[in-house]
Amino acid sequence: MAVADGSSFLLALPDDVLALMSLALSPVDLCNLALACREFRSFAFSDKLWLPQCEHLLADHGRVREHLLAWRTAALPSFKSICKFLRLVRPLLGLWVHQNPELGNVVYALLGFASVTGCRIIPQELSPAGIDGGALLWAPVFEIVAGSDGSPLFFLHGREKDFEYMYPGSVKSLHPNCNILLLEVEPMKEAARLLQTKSLVQFDSGRFFHSRTIRRSETMIPRAAESRLDASFGKLGFVDRRKLLETVASRVHFKVPSCFTGGALFPCEMLSEDVARLSERRLALIEMYNKYRFARVDLGLGLESSDMKNVLDQPDNWIGEEGGSLKFSKSRSLGRYFRNGLKQIFGRTSSMNDNSCSVGGTSCSNTSSSSSFLKHGSSSSDNKHIQLAEFLKLGDTVGLSLQASKVKLTTYRAWPNMLDNKFALYKLPLQNPSPGREYAGLWGGTFGWPPGQHNEDKLGKALFLLLLSYDESEGHVNLIGTKILEGTHYVLHPNGSAIFSVKVDEPSWDAFPWSTGSNSAGMEIKCAYNGEGIASGYGFRYPGSKPGSLFVTQCGLLIFVWKESRTVLTLQRLHMEELLRKGERVQALPPIANFVYLTKSFSNVFTDFWSTTSYFASSRCYLPKS
Repeated sequence: MAVADGSSFLLALPDDVLALMSLALSPVDLCNLALACREFRSFAFSDKLWLPQCEHLLADHGRVREHLLAWRTAALPSFKSICKFLRLVRPLLGLWVHQNPELGNVVYALLGFASVTGCRIIPQELSPAGIDGGALLWAPVFEIVAGSDGSPLFFLHGREKDFEYMYPGSVKSLHPNCNILLLEVEPMKEAARLLQTKSLVQFDSGRFFHSRTIRRSETMIPRAAESRLDASFGKLGFVDRRKLLETVASRVHFKVPSCFTGGALFPCEMLSEDVARLSERRLALIEMYNKYRFARVDLGLGLESSDMKNVLDQPDNWIGEEGGSLKFSKSRSLGRYFRNGLKQIFGRTSSMNDNSCSVGGTSCSNTSSSSSFLKHGSSSSDNKHIQLAEFLKLGDTVGLSLQASKVKLTTYRAWPNMLDNKFALYKLPLQNPSPGREYAGLWGGTFGWPPGQHNEDKLGKALFLLLLSYDESEGHVNLIGTKILEGTHYVLHPNGSAIFSVKVDEPSWDAFPWSTGSNSAGMEIKCAYNGEGIASGYGFRYPGSKPGSLFVTQCGLLIFVWKESRTVLTLQRLHMEELLRKGERVQALPPIANFVYLTKSFSNVFTDFWSTTSYFASSRCYLPKS
């Protein structure tokens, strides 16, 4: 009885006291508290304890409580399930990039409605209203939606034949310190697939596990096959991986209902009508998830090749009687039927017999030919690559999967060194501002002076996104501005270029060379530093540099000026989540290219997919010449 009175006393404490108590415990501790005795079970599952845990996870994000209350009211049954979801997906929040195309391949992951949404920032010009007042263009890339118990459900976005589709898949693993995001195909045994759909309800050392131990015999996956499952997709040749992704995506997709197309994927002002619409959309996605997530591989139906051809000749939005099932003859190899299917889908065109793949009208080089893929089921004869048929025998079903991993990456001036043949996005670590390093973070701006001024013959100036970070070399603390996106028509320098490098311990005594004029409010120079700015005198990959100075204004702007040419780059700190929430959504790319656009291109490939040409009209080069 005393224990019961004690639990009642704890629950009667003010919410702020319970919040302080909760933060002294980990989620594992709270779950263990529920196991201490029956009377403490309701106390350990109380929303009063789990809401502070959720707020602590999102301490770096604005308007946290407003979002969490909306999720709890309209989506998830408890703050415990919300905390479970947030602990899993929190490592995905932030900035992800790929080096191709050179103009920029920037995806920013932010909180949606009971979800995390990955948004591609489109290379664009600023509207006359500037960065804060304009509509930032973005396109959806992926969503991870919270299931009824907080488990993550993955959806890839894409567009085919003027229709918007979504492609459900599994979340294979999410490392808490992930730096690479991979899109893969996962084969799975039927028993393991059924077990995976069950609720995950327990915490253990920061990770969630099933509420009971799953015996290996229940999954029916041999130990040897299970050990190969994690890395086997990466062992396929590049052409095999690309074609397999495209084929599986074409079998697991569903068309987005017209009432949900074109709208925002997150509430802008937390209005009740927005929350109601997004709640309805989420329930519809969960319903479609289990229906279209897997393509079945049945080796015992004895279908003839003509029957297989009929299946593969169906329209792209066709869903079979068993949820878009792919059926294969027992007497023929699984890999052979996939190859036959790919022949029907992609055809024996000349483009498949060379060493390039085409996306959006541009091409990229591959190390092996598609003809080899169709003939042998493998894109390389190298022993390190496994056969496609061998990979597909690992499961009865196949589906898309998302994997967030922690790998050892080398970087150069905060930019990771990437592989061109992986369907992967790489995370850019954002340094937090601190005393002496106040300017770290994400900044955006334009070339030219005055900043944001528009001419009659030009709608806007190209938007540049720069990642500002600090490093130390030769006894100096350097502030480096790394370009991650530009809005011009044709790129002058590749992604990852250091637009400027400044020695923050070396003041500059140069005067600002331009008159502030009518824009003088807040433009007084606070301080200045010596540095170097990029120049194009030594070629595209190895540019030169010219002396310059970084000026800091009273209103917080950063202005880098090249001394010889007096070219000006003006930057302001960006709050990307706010800009995306009030931005303008545009159409997505085709699904696999939408996750990561691997095609190398120096021009704006995104103009091939949208009619908003007014945002992409600029071809003027702003960087100084030697």
